[in-house]
Amino acid sequence: MIRIVLVDDHALVRTGLRMILEKQPDLEIAGEAEDGERGLALIRQTKPDVALVDVHMPGVSGIEVTERVRRLKLATRIVILTIVDEAPFPKRLLDAGASGYLTKSCPADELVKAVRKVADGQRYLGGDIAQQLALATMDGDASPFEDLSARELEVAMMLAQGRAAKLIATHLHLSEKTIATYKARLFEKLGIDNVVALAHLASAHGILQKA
Repeated sequence: MIRIVLVDDHALVRTGLRMILEKQPDLEIAGEAEDGERGLALIRQTKPDVALVDVHMPGVSGIEVTERVRRLKLATRIVILTIVDEAPFPKRLLDAGASGYLTKSCPADELVKAVRKVADGQRYLGGDIAQQLALATMDGDASPFEDLSARELEVAMMLAQGRAAKLIATHLHLSEKTIATYKARLFEKLGIDNVVALAHLASAHGILQKA
């Protein structure tokens, strides 16, 4: 039996995932959490085989959950979930220790397949994501986004997507001042001084999907 933990701040998403996975005789939901902090506690407590983790959550992000699970040397393998119009950055997540990366729009059978493969010790990337990663690897240039911390990368993604600092602060349960600090820090690391430049850079390096 493959034991799974669901970590997503949207109850409807968790319900949908549970309905799909519990139909399989070899899959069992060990628990659910609505944010990264609770998700980490649940993973440590239940020791599931696989955790399905949303990349964007208030407080502790999916990237941070992945990095902490690896630092703690927990056996749980992480599959990152993201919505379709969010930019995939699989290399950063694979480097952080993720074993899989899927969009939330993937077919039910692909979700089940991914969970089984990851539980078996393999890595799994959704088809479009795998193609993007292959192209990025062929390009060979190191991405400047690799130098950003997990939180800086998350703030950079949201800024590049056109989200206002106030909304980012609300979503991440941080102050606007803290978001401004992250913004200034990531701008300095990336060698840019405005959000338009950030969006162009993010698109060029696969952090944002090109139109």
